[in-house]
Formats: sequence, structure tokens, C-alpha cells
Amino acid sequence: MRGRLFPEGRFMRFLSRANPYHSGPVSDHFDGRRFFNPDGHGPGGLGALLRWRFKHKRAQWPDHFPGLPTDRPPARVSGGAARLSFVGHASFLLQTGGLNILLDPLWSERCSPFDNVGPKRRNAPGIAFDDLPAIDVVCVSHSHYDHMDASTLKRLHARFSPRFLTPLGNDALIRGFCPSAKVEAHDWLARVPLNGDVALTFEPTHHWGARGVFDRSMTLWASFAFETPAGFIYYVGDSGFFGGANYRAARQRHGPAKLAVLPIGAYAPRFFMAPQHQDPDEAVRAARFLEAELSIGSHWGTFQLTDEPIDEPPARLSAALARWSVAPERFIAGRPGLAVSLPHAIDAPLPEPLAATPETTARAVHETGEEASD
Repeated sequence: MRGRLFPEGRFMRFLSRANPYHSGPVSDHFDGRRFFNPDGHGPGGLGALLRWRFKHKRAQWPDHFPGLPTDRPPARVSGGAARLSFVGHASFLLQTGGLNILLDPLWSERCSPFDNVGPKRRNAPGIAFDDLPAIDVVCVSHSHYDHMDASTLKRLHARFSPRFLTPLGNDALIRGFCPSAKVEAHDWLARVPLNGDVALTFEPTHHWGARGVFDRSMTLWASFAFETPAGFIYYVGDSGFFGGANYRAARQRHGPAKLAVLPIGAYAPRFFMAPQHQDPDEAVRAARFLEAELSIGSHWGTFQLTDEPIDEPPARLSAALARWSVAPERFIAGRPGLAVSLPHAIDAPLPEPLAATPETTARAVHETGEEASD
């Protein structure tokens, strides 16, 4: 067993209704016990979960869905360049400013608290673990098992002893896996220098976190905005669209994105998933709100978390690109092994900035007519 539904050593604190991971002042997204999405939505309740499980049919995924040939990244990337390699699902290696940064790393065969039960990997990691360069920084966006993998974090700590950066409360979890790890936890909008050339800002995102059955939203979630020699790079591990508000705010704070990583999968059924997982149409609008020069679609095709067919996200992405006048060269459905570099010349026009209107901020509705319920 790789984890516990009752986090180790913390059961009595759950019974006392204390937050076992974080204590701090009340804020616009923390009520003293749980974090929340300001003016937004929390995770679905038991009734909605049962409706999903008993009234909706899950598509059958193939056992194998191969990615691209595995990438062999260089030792370092310096100067005015950046390189991003897709490991799979939400895992990426970002190389820039002489730093090697892993984002939501996951090399395990399952994203689950258990060794033999739970979503199973459908393709090999896009970088073999033994081909990783020396890792300086590991960023973990939130506590869900498909983003915070204890086994992988232990392997990384043992081999590289990197600096771990994560939102509030998640530091306690990582220290539980790796007691001697160098872990820092930060709140939304904290700006953290990584070296003289690269800095990271913890951006608000519309999601939630949990490791067990009683700790929902007791750890914070975030997206990552990187200031790099190659420009602004924006990474989203998981997020609902939330009318695009967080994307517009990030654009206002950091300027147009040179590169954006945006999830495009795990969105069905919409009534249950829409508040926390955007779909491809919403992801394209997110890219336009960010004025992203290049976007990579993630969070699809590796672990089956939801109901849509394995190959549906790129098909929906293609339709959304046509609908929102974005050239296909500017938004790629990522496959494990994909690597892109900045500067990156794209022979396609960059669309005009997207204004916030009732149409551009609306939740996506799929062909079934089933819109997400609030």
C-alpha cells in the first residue's frame, strides 16, 4: 500500500476538526480549517458522486496508448532559451536559466494510494527516470495522487535532494514522505526566486486537494507562473475554467505567455467535473486569455480518471481551435516524449486578445446537452 485514506499520525487531529497540515490566519481563500475557491465552487458531494458512478458509462480505454519516442534532455539549458519536455499526464521537465525543474512528477505505474488498484499508466514516461538530468527544483501543484506521487518524490529526493516548492499544507505531506527533504510551502501570489534568472509565482487556480476521505481542501492548490530568460511560462496542473478569471488575472500580472501548459482531459461527465477540470474548448479560451504564443495540452491519455474516450480530448481540441480562430500550430495536444524549445518560431498568426463576454466566459456544454450544475 502506497498511502493511507487516514494520513499517518493525524487521525486524532481529524477527529478534533483541526487541519493536520496547515495552521495560519483566515484569508479570502482559507477559513481557518479548509481552503476554498473565492466566489467559486468546491468538489462535488456524495450525491453527485453516486449520480456519476451509477448513471454514467465510462468509455473503455485500451491497455496501451503509446506516446512519442522518449526524450533525452540535455544536462542544462542556459542563455535566453528554455526547453519543456512532456513526461506524461501533468508531469513536465522545464529547463531554463541553468535550472532543471520538474512539475508534478509521476513515474509510478499507478496514480493511487495502493500498489495494485487505481488508474494505471497507458504509456511509458516520456523521459526514462535514469535519463533525467540533475534536478534542482520540484514543484508540486496540489495533493491529488495524480499530481503528488509519494514514490516518485522519494526517488527524486534520494537521487537529487532537490528543493521542493508547493502550496500551503502540502509541505507537511511531502515531509511525511521524505523527512529530510528541503520543502517550502507558499500561498497564492507569493513570488519565489529560484536563482538570479528564474522566479516562480504561485497563481490562484480553481480546484481542490485531498489525500484521504476526511482531508478535503485542507491543503492549497496553485498554478505556477515562471519568469525565465525566455519569457513568461505558465503551468496549470489542474483547474476548472471559472469563466477564465484566473487566466485573465495571470495575463495582467505577467504579460502575454510565451508558453502555457493547459489541461485538456478528465472533464466528463460535465455536471461533476466542470467546476474542477476544464475541457478543451475552455482550454483554448484560456490560451487566448493568456495571449499564449504556444500552448501544450496536458492531463489526458495516460491515466483514466473520468469517462471520456482516450482520444476524445485532441478531437475536441481541434474543433475548439477552429471555433476560436487559433492555428493548430499554436496549441498542441501533448504526447509523452514531446519536447519544445523557446524561442520557438511559429509560422501562423497569433490571434487578437480575447475579450471577456458572456460567450467567452461560459462553461462548455457538450453534445449531450448536459451542462455542469453549480
